[in-house]
Amino acid sequence: MTQHLAARTAADSADALDWWRDAVIYQVYPRSFADGDGDGTGDLPGIRARLPYLAQLGVDAVWLSPFYASPQADGGYDVADYRAIDPVYGTLHDADALIRDAHGLGLRVIVDVVPNHSSDRHEWFRRALAEGPGSPLRARYHFRPGKGADGELPPNDWESIFGGPAWTRCPDGEWYLHLFAPEQPDFDWEHPAVADEFRSILRFWLDMGVDGFRVDVAHGLVKAAGLPDIGGTGQLGLLGNAAMPFFDQDGVHDIYRSWRRVLEEYPGRRIAVAEAWTPTVERTANYVRPDELHQAFNFQYLGTYWDAAELRPVIDASLAAMRPVGAPATWVLSNHDVTRHTTRFANPAGLGTQLRSAGDPVRGLRRARAATLLMLALPGSAYLYQGEELGLPDVTDLPDEVRQDPAFARGAGQDGFRDGCRVPIPWTVAGSSYGFGDGGSWLPQPAGWGELSVEAQTGDPGSTLELYRAALAVRRAHAALGAGDGVEWLPAPEGVLLFRRTSGDAAFVCAANTTGAPVRITVPAGRLLLSSAAGGVSGGESGGEVDLPADTTAWWSAEAG
Repeated sequence: MTQHLAARTAADSADALDWWRDAVIYQVYPRSFADGDGDGTGDLPGIRARLPYLAQLGVDAVWLSPFYASPQADGGYDVADYRAIDPVYGTLHDADALIRDAHGLGLRVIVDVVPNHSSDRHEWFRRALAEGPGSPLRARYHFRPGKGADGELPPNDWESIFGGPAWTRCPDGEWYLHLFAPEQPDFDWEHPAVADEFRSILRFWLDMGVDGFRVDVAHGLVKAAGLPDIGGTGQLGLLGNAAMPFFDQDGVHDIYRSWRRVLEEYPGRRIAVAEAWTPTVERTANYVRPDELHQAFNFQYLGTYWDAAELRPVIDASLAAMRPVGAPATWVLSNHDVTRHTTRFANPAGLGTQLRSAGDPVRGLRRARAATLLMLALPGSAYLYQGEELGLPDVTDLPDEVRQDPAFARGAGQDGFRDGCRVPIPWTVAGSSYGFGDGGSWLPQPAGWGELSVEAQTGDPGSTLELYRAALAVRRAHAALGAGDGVEWLPAPEGVLLFRRTSGDAAFVCAANTTGAPVRITVPAGRLLLSSAAGGVSGGESGGEVDLPADTTAWWSAEAG
């Protein structure tokens, strides 16, 4: 294990072993972050060159979406080789250099692992197809005979998350299961070779020095015995939380117990975070019991609209569910699969996480800034998605011919609007791709994108970028922020969330006005630290009576008591 020991840094000191409990983790979607070789697609050298920006932003870790060898049928979530880098992103040497540079800047590195399915170009699957029915390799996937007189019907009524049947028929007559695209056949985790292979994959990347894994479709690995029919419940939707025979089966937990043992073989507290869509936060908590994974994404929170009456019960339920298992809550507003929260909050409630409309962009940005300060004030770990610190909206008017989301082509399924949140981010005011790279961008950037760029916002005290930098600096410096498992709710008018958090002699107060009008509130005596409103708040620099503007969150520092 000398290789991974050499890759570690001073960040592995004993006082950093619980780093993940209150970490702010920044998601990089490699295709769209920075292009180092000018081919129009982001890559590992591009990310490596921009690591100082992330260190200056103030995040604790970087999560990289897949960069493995892949035909790119689903943005790299169709993996052909889990130990190789796709040439479009670089080489293993590039990955090694990125990890080392990140550690040198005090940043941890988390990488995606995709265990529910492989690419149909994976060696196992190609051989399984070639060898035909009865091949031992077919037992590593879900191959089944069809129903009907000649096996012409799928083995059951399951539907793909991307639309259409979840089964594709092979030329030899058998069918194989794919909960996502046909190019993404599901592994059968009942086969011991699958479990052995993924433990080996984890060790490969841990030996490279990564600090953890984000587990894609963590809830999907185990299917109910016999693959029973659903019974005509209709389209499932990518982000649905309904109980299904292929999601959130109890058998997944034995898998993650074995993974936890692998992670604990390594120094520096390597972690894993579950992408687990479950019916309730209590079910989500099962994934983060002390002998399983360390964190699980809080999708119930992500799906909650900007409304105090909706937010408070989700916050309470999230904290209550995590407390018995000793895991931190996590908070997230955007990622690569949903409409950016700047655009979600620009539209009326009830439209979900996939939108066609740009809505009211001024209102959306105002609410997004306030929602960010609320999220960062909550106990636990927070996840940021690249570009949200710039206040980027979704690009809702991409031409059909440039879209690459596989759900878009399968018209019976999702609308395929994930491309809108994956448009390459702007770094400079001018240039053919606003500093993304010298060769354009794989998805077209909107006119005026440069006005939202890093260059345009740096040094502007009213910019969203500087708000994020300030908020992360306060969060890092203030003892009452970050770790913990509860908040003390204070009396507040309708539409306002007001709470206090304490640590020793330090106290912190957060007020969030989710209404469209100013609200007068009373906050405990203290010093105003930060406000999401560009004009600040009226009065209340030292607490007391405060006029909190519409759609605004503010922080105060105070003494405990």
